[in-house]
Amino acid sequence: MKKYTSVDDITDLTEMLNLAKKIKAAPLANQILGKNKTLGLLFFNPSLRTRLSTQKAARNLGMDCMVMNLNTEGWTLEFEDGTVMDGSASEHIKEAAKVISVYCDIIAIRSFPTLKDKEKDEAETVISSFVKYATVPIISLEGATEHPLQALADALTIEEYKKTERPKVVLSWAPHPKALPQSVSNSFVKMMKKMEVDFIITHPEGYELNPEITKGVPIEYNQEKAFINADFIYAKNWSNYNDYGKILNEDPHWTIGKRQMELTNHAKFMHCLPVRRNMIVTDDILDSDASIVIPEANNRTYSAQTILTRILEGLT
Repeated sequence: MKKYTSVDDITDLTEMLNLAKKIKAAPLANQILGKNKTLGLLFFNPSLRTRLSTQKAARNLGMDCMVMNLNTEGWTLEFEDGTVMDGSASEHIKEAAKVISVYCDIIAIRSFPTLKDKEKDEAETVISSFVKYATVPIISLEGATEHPLQALADALTIEEYKKTERPKVVLSWAPHPKALPQSVSNSFVKMMKKMEVDFIITHPEGYELNPEITKGVPIEYNQEKAFINADFIYAKNWSNYNDYGKILNEDPHWTIGKRQMELTNHAKFMHCLPVRRNMIVTDDILDSDASIVIPEANNRTYSAQTILTRILEGLT
């Protein structure tokens, strides 16, 4: 594996999940693989699970980690070619990416979308620039349009908790006070299309995700109808894709609670975290045995360790 910036980089999901299970059973068994190797973690945006789980995964493999918050600790970067750098940017990505590559064997980057410029966001300007100019493998810790490490952890969690060979999985939009990216949802959709599941998306009319990503997936505008006999409910907010980055719906009836969960087949509740209590989901669901958000978060370590393992194997 040369990079992991999209779920599309997974060519054999079954093999990847089997490796993740093996790693989870013995996370310290392959520390020699990362010995004398350095992982650079670059954050343009805040993080809790992604930062800590990826650091832990790297250390489980014997790697050293260097962490830098680019927005507060580094020079402002310029990403446009041919620009006259007479503004706030002090360093061009062409030099920055190559310099960081000298210090690190793998670079992992977290960069959120603008939610104002759809074309720029879909070009994944930050991460794609590192892929273009760095001389070492790149991992996405969440980009403008995808969160592939989260999606792999989600797939592992479903594998562990499923009670049937082909469970029903529902991705449900839920309200949120802030405009959020489509990244987690996009990667989850891509991952579910690779899995043996009956998958359906439910959201208010007008909140369709990128149709190129959801192509072939049933979409149900009636949330309660979508929840019937579901085995897994994955809740996530995303801002409007068509009226890009806007919040056009805050309907509290979409908050997931007992009313909806009673329609399911004793479904497990999933969310990538952080979660807004009593807005995305009610306390009684999040605090119940139906919730598997903590095991899901725990699997972030093993999803990151799986990807690092495959990339490190390619470096030896």
